[in-house]
Amino acid sequence: MPLFNPGNHTINPENAKLYAAVEIAYTSVDFAAAGLFIVGSVLFFNESTMNAGTWCFLLGSICFALKPTLRLGRELMYAKRDKVDLLAKRAEGSR
Repeated sequence: MPLFNPGNHTINPENAKLYAAVEIAYTSVDFAAAGLFIVGSVLFFNESTMNAGTWCFLLGSICFALKPTLRLGRELMYAKRDKVDLLAKRAEGSR
């Protein structure tokens, strides 16, 4: 199974559930990143809150870095499941 194939999530029900869970996590992280950048921007208007704003920007950036990590993790789980399914089929065929 090739990585990042758009049809990977339709192969079986387990992949569909994994796809949905990762999409919910991805969207949640996206909202968190956007919220942190908005709050950070507002905090940057006042010199006394700039330090907190900087932390919000850092946390928002970490959230943005987490997004592709979630998708790559999902694809690697698909690949792992595919190998397990292939091994199971081979074991059934050898009986």
